[in-house]
Amino acid sequence: MKALQGEIEQRGRRIFELVDKHPEPLFSKAGFYQRLMALSMRDERFKVQLFRFVDVLPSLRRSGEIVGHLNEYFSDDGFGSLVDAGVRLARIVPWVSGPILRWNVSGMARQFIAGRNPDDVIATLRERRAQKIGFTVDLLGEAVVSEADADEYAARYSDLLEKLARETKNWTDPLGKNSELFPVVNLSVKISALYSQMNPADPADAIAHLAPKLRVLLRRAREVGAFINFDMESYAHKNTTLELFKSIFAEAEFKDWPHAGIVIQAYLRDSEADLRDLINWGRKRGTRFAVRLVKGAYWDYETTKSLQNGWDCPVYFQKPESDANFEMLTRVLLENESIVTAAFGSHNVRSIAHAQAFADELGIDASRFEFQLLYGMAGPIKRALVEMGYRVREYCPVGELLPGMAYLVRRLLENTSNEGFLRAKFAENVSANELLRDPRELIKPDGANPAPLASAVTMQDQDRKNYASLDSAPSDVYRNSPLVNFVYKDSQDKMRSALREVRKRFGEKYPLVIGGEKVWTDELTPSVNPSVPDEIVGYGSEAGIAEAERAVKAAREAFDKWSRTPVEERARLLERAADIMERRRYELSAVEVFEVGKPWNEADADIREAIDFCRFYAQQMRRLGRPKLTQRVPGEDSYHHYWPRGVAFVIAPWNFPMAILCGMASAGVVTGNTVIMKPSEQSIVCGAMLMQVFEEAGVPPGVLNFLSGHGSVIGAHLVDHKDVDLIAFTGSREVGLKIWESAGITRPGQRELKRVICEMGGKNAIIVDSDADVGEAIGYSIYSAFGFQGQKCSALSRLILLEENYDRVMERLIPAAASLRVGNPEESGIMVGPVIDEAAYRRILDYIEIGKSEATLAYQAKDLPPKGYFIPPTIFTDVKPNMRIAREEIFGPVLSVLKVRDLDEALEVANGTDYALTGGFISRSPDNIERVKAQLEAGNVYINRSCTGAIVGRHPFGGFKMSGSGTKAGGEDYLLNFLIPRVVTENTTRHGFAPEQTPEYRDEFLWPKP
Repeated sequence: MKALQGEIEQRGRRIFELVDKHPEPLFSKAGFYQRLMALSMRDERFKVQLFRFVDVLPSLRRSGEIVGHLNEYFSDDGFGSLVDAGVRLARIVPWVSGPILRWNVSGMARQFIAGRNPDDVIATLRERRAQKIGFTVDLLGEAVVSEADADEYAARYSDLLEKLARETKNWTDPLGKNSELFPVVNLSVKISALYSQMNPADPADAIAHLAPKLRVLLRRAREVGAFINFDMESYAHKNTTLELFKSIFAEAEFKDWPHAGIVIQAYLRDSEADLRDLINWGRKRGTRFAVRLVKGAYWDYETTKSLQNGWDCPVYFQKPESDANFEMLTRVLLENESIVTAAFGSHNVRSIAHAQAFADELGIDASRFEFQLLYGMAGPIKRALVEMGYRVREYCPVGELLPGMAYLVRRLLENTSNEGFLRAKFAENVSANELLRDPRELIKPDGANPAPLASAVTMQDQDRKNYASLDSAPSDVYRNSPLVNFVYKDSQDKMRSALREVRKRFGEKYPLVIGGEKVWTDELTPSVNPSVPDEIVGYGSEAGIAEAERAVKAAREAFDKWSRTPVEERARLLERAADIMERRRYELSAVEVFEVGKPWNEADADIREAIDFCRFYAQQMRRLGRPKLTQRVPGEDSYHHYWPRGVAFVIAPWNFPMAILCGMASAGVVTGNTVIMKPSEQSIVCGAMLMQVFEEAGVPPGVLNFLSGHGSVIGAHLVDHKDVDLIAFTGSREVGLKIWESAGITRPGQRELKRVICEMGGKNAIIVDSDADVGEAIGYSIYSAFGFQGQKCSALSRLILLEENYDRVMERLIPAAASLRVGNPEESGIMVGPVIDEAAYRRILDYIEIGKSEATLAYQAKDLPPKGYFIPPTIFTDVKPNMRIAREEIFGPVLSVLKVRDLDEALEVANGTDYALTGGFISRSPDNIERVKAQLEAGNVYINRSCTGAIVGRHPFGGFKMSGSGTKAGGEDYLLNFLIPRVVTENTTRHGFAPEQTPEYRDEFLWPKP
């Protein structure tokens, strides 16, 4: 290894010598760009604002808008005199400064984007050919949100291939030797651009849709002698991309074609396994293929996404780890040179020199591999490699400025990164010795798992692929249970297995549970599969008045002991229940798929939420459960603490059948109340499963009682019952208001004023600002409106568009809706399934007819499954705020689009309903964002994201007005609704003497002492 290190250093110094012969600053464009980048490297806050401004600029049409945004992003005095003066000048003459700013940013883009279209790029490629540099061309474009977008992308790839083949017909390989391995025309293809509905849980569906489009492109590439490379993007699509590559190039038509390649990203922890699997596949195939080895360009995205979802992060946390892995993968590639052609994509001279040295050690000719570098970057390194006799290829993106912004920002981030090689060499003049060090020497032992990515809950027997490594955290921090990551085949297989096992239990009968005893009744309520209504998922015993009375009696009898049970014991009960749900996670998700028609990811999110409710409320009760000193006063102890209210009646809906039922019931139990829980009639089996979980966790008899039956019978009876002290309800406005009214009547013999926790519906709006990223706005809106068939109280019902961008949004919204996968959610990857039952089916269809009479039907899906309660995703336009479809909750996949003049009118319309549950705003204007934060009437306001998907502890959930009583499920103050505050004051003075110190917290007031 020492000999290899010496060779690496020798070759690295040679590259540096050649680079220094033609010195060039990191930012080759002088003036405006160079100054901004230099400031970015000094000031992280400025860099963030600059890149955000660059991102929004192409969507701004008028000079006033440009200068307005400039002022919003850079009006802070802390950015220095240069920036401050520029902002002031721009405000004075906006009609001049606006176009100048756009021109300068366009110049920045042109440094990294090789051309706006195929004609543009040909001129660039000719220049590079004269410098003996080859090319691979990639298309930039807006986010693909529909199959229309995907088809347009496919046509652009075909046109680009034809143009490149025609214009380079007489070109030859710069090196000449082994040129058969390196066709002149090299096209890089982004798989995600060719199918809008890619879902990590369903790679088979993606392959089925992508393969036909790719075969057309591959056939033509073979005819014209071109090379096709499959690009690699986010980790979510990695496995699908690999499977697609192996599948299509194993077909008879392409099995013997060597001019195909794929990317391996060295910053991924599983990249070695993927590369070795590819090589084994290639040997079985028997034909050479290529691998472009890169470090990876989505580090920030992958780390953020993993942190949000609680997953093991797929990328290395330290740059030297990625560099070291790159070198290891380099060795694997070169050791298998007989079957795989390597392309090393790096600007790091150490990485490049290592590849050269190791190839030389193995006796591999320099003409049998190549180096690939990005257009607009590291020009001196490219020239040095050409001079050394190596094949060099430039990665050349082609596209307009607007869709190119995301690519430009990634390049700017790369150029200004603290750890970037180019910055170190060309901006900070770090020594060659330091830059050529073995990256393994630079890895910090304590830097493998940064603190922000650690989670806080310990779980038993966790699958490392699905869950994060969870450590302890401070008591005031809650880390959520991770979502199942359906990227992994293991997760997909477990879910399919659970679906098979649950299906075997169809038709089972479930008892009531009262006072710890299973109670069977003569009447059974069937729970049907809404996707296939003739399938009975299970039967629930139907409770009547007698069973309801028995449940109240059992709960009342259990209350005395449970209310005096130590907080710690109650909290541990919830944590045991959470652990059981974690263990049974796939099974419980499968029940939801069948019983309420939830897609895989939605079902898992619901189980995750139930788990989080248990753990979060256990944590919160430990915080609230210790009596706390009110003030430090000599001679007096005064402690504030809480008692439970009594018997709680929990009434839950079917749309979050485990999470909401569990959340309300566990809150009642952990606070020392005894609980009667009644699930919705449409989700009886889910309710029975939750009861099983708590029984296994060891809930004492009578503390939690399970009743299933008709709300009009047992529900109404228990709401009015004199011995029910608290009612926790989530459901419709109609039922909620009846409960609120009825609970206000004091019944004969009633001991307490009833507390009502009432969470109802919404008529939720998302406002799309004139400067919004349209692709993002479409994605968030489509998911918010049609995810789980719009059957969320938080779902998007009204999309409010400013007239300035109305046409731009609508021309992409309709095709996006038309591209949605509607079907049985038992299949992975389905987004839109059935509505819950026939009554809902008919009610929603009635609202669609109302919409047709009031507004314009802009879109309605037609291809629906023949069986089941499937409602077509539907969009209405020309909707006015006073129309019924704009005011009344529909609770289905129906979206109303309203056009408004400006943000003033948008807020007026958004706030103009009886509801205030969720609301959203899509914008890149800091001032407008702050205004909406202050003025949008909603319990949960979401900026630049979907308006659904609240997470326990992170997004305490609940609304006001006719959406609810102002409570926040999953919030720090939620448990207070289940408690009665109490203060105990003792005079501690005896004959003028008092204790010097009084503890801030004391033990619970329990008697007899436990």
